[in-house]
Amino acid sequence: QVQLVESGGGSVQAGGSLRLSCAASGSIFSIDAMGWYRQAPGKQRELVARVWSDGSTYIEDSARGRFSISRDSAGNTVDLQMNSLKPEDTAVYYCFAFGTIWSLDNRKYDYWGPGTQVTVSS
Repeated sequence: QVQLVESGGGSVQAGGSLRLSCAASGSIFSIDAMGWYRQAPGKQRELVARVWSDGSTYIEDSARGRFSISRDSAGNTVDLQMNSLKPEDTAVYYCFAFGTIWSLDNRKYDYWGPGTQVTVSS
């Protein structure tokens, strides 16, 4: 089995920075994509950033220029560096690992982390 362990959430004032980390544990062969969604109270969960196994990345429009995403060489850890944070970035951030192969049958599975709270005060 695979588990995602998140760290780095917390509270910060507007303009500050936070760095979220997510590590996938288990005997993993490969992961197609890792990244972060977020969900603010009363809103739908939205994709914030994603990095594929080939290194290509996607950053959601409102976060572009402020957030960056990176993945380690083994491909099992993903970091989200968040700068110039705004109150509207306040949400629970969920790490994901899509297309995970951990068994010899080569089936792909999707996993979610439990979520970490990010609160930005004005």
